Amino acid sequence: MPDHPLPPTSDDPQDATTPASWGRIACIWAVTFAALHFYWALGGSRGLSVSAGPLAETRPAWFVAMGLWGVGLLCLVAGVLGWLLARPRPRGLFGRAVRALGWCACAVLLARGLAVEALLLADPAGHEVNVSPEQRLWTLVLWNPWFLIGGLVFGLAARKFRGAKGTGTGAA
Repeated sequence: MPDHPLPPTSDDPQDATTPASWGRIACIWAVTFAALHFYWALGGSRGLSVSAGPLAETRPAWFVAMGLWGVGLLCLVAGVLGWLLARPRPRGLFGRAVRALGWCACAVLLARGLAVEALLLADPAGHEVNVSPEQRLWTLVLWNPWFLIGGLVFGLAARKFRGAKGTGTGAA
């Protein structure tokens, strides 16, 4: 009997959960953002003023419908995508579509985070935009990093989803 433990094999259940972990984290990230947007849509205000500025006070109907309920529903769809990325990769077109959507979520979140970060740092409008210094600070150090983290998590989930081919039943 060897003195050292054997390295994990591809049949090791602990090894098989590693790719799924990023999908689970992506799901949790998206559902957390959905819950936050639903809280705001239902009238909650904590944190909204530094996220939405003057829209938080006036709450026009289009903002509540599209910016809060709509984004919340979109985040729930992303949560389902994260859950699918945590599952064993199915065969065929559906598996490829899930992986491609994971990469799309990665790209959209990273692009959103980087674009807003660049706009706030560069200030191309010369402070003519109705963004308070507090809102600018919180966006730079709190909100945008979460979008960047979400993008990275979805990217890792999509990358690991491809590598999860041999795990579980129904895997390609």
